[in-house]
Amino acid sequence: MSNHSSNIVKEYLIKLFKDQNISVPANRRDAFERFIQKPETVSAVNLINQTKNQLMANWKIQERITEIINQPVRILNASVGKSYEAKLDFNKLGWTDIATYRFEGLGEAGLSFNEQQQQITGNPKQSGDINIGFLFKLQGQADDEPLNKKIITLIINPDPKSLWKTIDNDKNDPYWKEDAVTQFEPIGDRHILVSSKRGRSHANVGSFREDDFAFKDLGNGWSIVVVADGAGSAKLSRKGSQMACNGIVEFFTEESATANLQQFDELLAQHNTQTDDSTQNKIKLFVYNNLGKAVFTVHKKLESFAAEAGATLKDLSSTLIFTLFKKYESGYVFLSFGVGDCPMAVINREVTEVTLLNWLDVGEFGGGTRFITMPEIFKSDKFATRFSFKQLKDFSYLMLMSDGIYDPKFIVEASLPNITKWQDLLNDLGGNNEEGVKVDLSADNADIIPQLSAWMDFWSAGNHDDRTLAIVF
Repeated sequence: MSNHSSNIVKEYLIKLFKDQNISVPANRRDAFERFIQKPETVSAVNLINQTKNQLMANWKIQERITEIINQPVRILNASVGKSYEAKLDFNKLGWTDIATYRFEGLGEAGLSFNEQQQQITGNPKQSGDINIGFLFKLQGQADDEPLNKKIITLIINPDPKSLWKTIDNDKNDPYWKEDAVTQFEPIGDRHILVSSKRGRSHANVGSFREDDFAFKDLGNGWSIVVVADGAGSAKLSRKGSQMACNGIVEFFTEESATANLQQFDELLAQHNTQTDDSTQNKIKLFVYNNLGKAVFTVHKKLESFAAEAGATLKDLSSTLIFTLFKKYESGYVFLSFGVGDCPMAVINREVTEVTLLNWLDVGEFGGGTRFITMPEIFKSDKFATRFSFKQLKDFSYLMLMSDGIYDPKFIVEASLPNITKWQDLLNDLGGNNEEGVKVDLSADNADIIPQLSAWMDFWSAGNHDDRTLAIVF
């Protein structure tokens, strides 16, 4: 035995004897030295040291296991129905001493672990706080030892769509109207596709669709499209929007209005042949007089109805936009009026330019919204600017919409003159959306009505108002 080994054995025995209150007298030291040299003594001491070292190693492993089990691990929240990826970087977590591992509970939640990418991925199927079991074994643990288990909590949020209820409205209500209407018909030398749907906020409480629309070929080359959005705070706004739309169409269907529109042909011919702008004011005055009379007539009808129904005019509050259009040899003419926050626009044949047909009543916190029921709009010095005359050689789309479409798709009024935003809307209608819902804007499309109806149900966080969209193409 080497001197080093002998010294280790001697030091250990001296400490052991001392701990046991055993002393070695001077006359026994030779015997003690011989005892140290015995092979069985050396083996016993070595075995004790090995056992001590193994115990310490086992304790360090156990301590490390407890450390990993108690280590906070936070991963990104998931949402039901949305593609999910969350990195679980073992190096950053300090888990380089893990020899083997597997997960429990991922599959049931619609997820899996990509070992190469160290990512939890998938499409969650259920909401709630999901306890994922991370079963692992450290380097140095025996093969026959069971796996250690750490719980990692993953929060899976519910699909927000599932939180909305659809409650039937009261069909016995005297002012009942359908929750959804979608129509497709010829109009002029084009076709019109229009849909109006009750918003989720109304469906959630069983109230009514407040938007409305109307359109008609007037039989004299002119066609008209009208959209109105009843104010959510007005208890009879669904009736107000309906009356506004129908009232405008009825006005221009009357013989006197038809005769007046025929006078426009001569004005336009003069306007297109003269080199100066002398006829521009005549056209403006024509539009103001004829469309203005239609608007005021509707306002008075609403006023009379409110009085008969024992309601206030404010109870019928509604925005109103409409466009009369006709094809001439020189191109298409659009005569328009707008009050409220619903836009109208014409897109050229090449889809490279957009022409707005009205300006919007918008303001901070929606305070700028105006309604056809407000007497003050007729007295305002801005009233004349609510009318427009536009002449275009050709067009691809004429669109009118309520703010249920405008808010999620354009967000702010400043986006309306941007042709890119209208191209985005057309691409969205063409299927470039999260749901992959496509509307084939073709006159030969037999499924065009259900396609637009499905598209109108698009999800947009925070935008759950009624939606109305009219497209002439």
